[in-house]
Amino acid sequence: MDWVIDKPSKKMKTDGMNVQLDSLKFDSNGLIPAIIQDHTTGQVLMFAYMNRLSIEKTLETGFCHYWSRSRNKLWLKGESSGHTQKVKSVRTDCDRDVLLFTVEQKGAACHDGYESCFYREYASDSSDWKIVGKKVFDPETVYRNK
Repeated sequence: MDWVIDKPSKKMKTDGMNVQLDSLKFDSNGLIPAIIQDHTTGQVLMFAYMNRLSIEKTLETGFCHYWSRSRNKLWLKGESSGHTQKVKSVRTDCDRDVLLFTVEQKGAACHDGYESCFYREYASDSSDWKIVGKKVFDPETVYRNK
């Protein structure tokens, strides 16, 4: 299943969209994992959870919304930092229990300031993970007083 987001609008909330969303397999908490990937480079930017409402908001606005398990609330990616994710396509896997979004990332995806949340790599010769990602911003500056 592949949704392509060209010009998001309120008109996207159609019976066809509802049928497609009804076919997704949410967990017992009403959540589904979402993998977020850069549409030009293919780099995995982040992983998050979504519920039905966050998927609907994402499809309606064209910008990624997620469900925060720790804050127990809906959130728009970039609402604090301005580092938004414009959706280019949405896919689901063969079991329909995971979503894959390709996005145009503005700024960085990671709240630690890195381009991708997956900026650490296992290092067999070290006691700590090796930082391999590109730092794009200073979180102290972006999230100060928020």
